[in-house]
Amino acid sequence: MGIMRTTVEMKPEHRAALIAIASKRGRKGFSGVLAEAIENYLGGEDERASRKAALLAAGGSLSTKDADHLRKVTRELRENWR
Repeated sequence: MGIMRTTVEMKPEHRAALIAIASKRGRKGFSGVLAEAIENYLGGEDERASRKAALLAAGGSLSTKDADHLRKVTRELRENWR
């Protein structure tokens, strides 16, 4: 697989952070850091999808009584929050 050049728009602070990370690693450019970030993001996509499915499957798992109790306790905590 070859390497491809492209243009990416990003916030100046993101670019600065990537340059700082690359510099700490002794690199001039940040392409390697960006490639690593993309690989990590893409690699985590399956895990994120699995966690989302598990959370959605848990929907409705509280009984009405438990849900009412949780709402009551949460409301009380919020009222007394400083």
